[in-house]
Amino acid sequence: MFLKRKNDEQKDSYLVVHSNRKSNMMKKAAITVLLISGISFNMAFANEGEGSALKEIYHIYSNGQYVGALSDKTEMQTIFDQKIKASSSQYKDLTLKAGSNISVIAEQVFTPSTNDEATLKKLDKLIGVETTAFALSINDEMAVYVKDLEAYHEVIRKLKLHFVSEEDLKALEARKSSNEPLPELKENETRMIDILLKEKVSGVTVDVSPEKLVSADEAVKLLLDGTLEKETYKVTEGDVLGTIASKHNLTTAELLNINPGVTESTVLQIGQELNVTVLKPLINVEVQYEKKAVEPIKHTKKVVEIDEMFKGDTKVKQEGSDGKKIATYLVRNVNGTQVGQSVKEETILVEPKEHIVLKGTKVIPSRGSGIFAWPAEGGYISSQMGYRWGRKHEGIDIARPSGFTIKAADNGVVVAAGWDGTYGQRIIVDHKNGYKTTYAHLSSISVNVGDVVPQGSKLGVMGSTGRSTGTHLHFEVEKNGVTINPVSVLK
Repeated sequence: MFLKRKNDEQKDSYLVVHSNRKSNMMKKAAITVLLISGISFNMAFANEGEGSALKEIYHIYSNGQYVGALSDKTEMQTIFDQKIKASSSQYKDLTLKAGSNISVIAEQVFTPSTNDEATLKKLDKLIGVETTAFALSINDEMAVYVKDLEAYHEVIRKLKLHFVSEEDLKALEARKSSNEPLPELKENETRMIDILLKEKVSGVTVDVSPEKLVSADEAVKLLLDGTLEKETYKVTEGDVLGTIASKHNLTTAELLNINPGVTESTVLQIGQELNVTVLKPLINVEVQYEKKAVEPIKHTKKVVEIDEMFKGDTKVKQEGSDGKKIATYLVRNVNGTQVGQSVKEETILVEPKEHIVLKGTKVIPSRGSGIFAWPAEGGYISSQMGYRWGRKHEGIDIARPSGFTIKAADNGVVVAAGWDGTYGQRIIVDHKNGYKTTYAHLSSISVNVGDVVPQGSKLGVMGSTGRSTGTHLHFEVEKNGVTINPVSVLK
């Protein structure tokens, strides 16, 4: 048992010793591994720093929008050059550039990752050719683009020359650059004193597509017309002027005004083209003139009613006459149409003289007023004054009245009442003012000689006595012994 125990103890002892040895060996191995790992890690960093340099790539943006990345900018410049070269033959007199809408941001990276082909394809579509131009602005809004500042000034000048002559414009410019006062206007002389652009006009240098540039003449047309092209409309079945105008936000009057030769009575034809563009200028040119003129001053007329004179009588109290003045006017024309005229200075040379007429208001039943009323109850003129059946008809015939009463045409006194041959039953009224009236072919008479008859009072009844072909009134008017046409005095 001792041996066994000893053997067991030896065994245990062995085991203990062996275990301690093994533990020490593992510790040494762990330390070794750590040392090796440390050396490897440091070596890896050392190798990366020595053999892997940073690469530069380029991020491309168009008007702030991302397009893509490039590893090399030279291909992008090649596209720029190709675009400029392709447009150079079309725009020979312009300095062109490309890619002004493109921005490039460089970035340093360890591992470049770009798709140059795809980015270049996008760029080719986005890159446009531009030129430096001069924009003409109306009320702070870009209106037209011209080549340069010189072209801008040419447009402004041609706008003015559209409404004034070269001679007048040069004379105005010379006066404005001189300190000499304007000479006094001569009688009946007109001269231009200013030419103004009604809107705020300014210019600024900008980069634009060369396609947007226009000539000075084209710019003037656009500014005055408001559009480079007029819109037309082809008439279709069922169209009328009113509906066509309404479709294009026009009135019928506006539509007619922009289509000379077309009126409200024009029959429209299918397929006929009508202009439906009302020109609204982007800019308005005002030309101011001053003129000096000697002009008449029209005299006035005045009627003064007085009761010392009979009604119907008039008398000139004072003959009128025109006066004379010399006046200086400021005349304003906008786009060739006069829009205003005001007096700057006026001197009366001769005062006008008023024409005064006295008019009587005194009324007496036996004296006419000179204003003749219709002598029947309705009816119409069946026969005018003049020659008929080989002899002169001295008055007018009135037939088919609504009633048969015959009335005095004006105040007067009956001087004849009874039968008179071919006149049959007839009445003559003296109006005591140079006029007499005759009423013939009456069926009956209601007044006697010497009776005073007011206007509209009953004289008798219409009939067909004497030489008559039917019931009617023969009516005559005599003035100062001469028969006149009754139509000229009947109201």
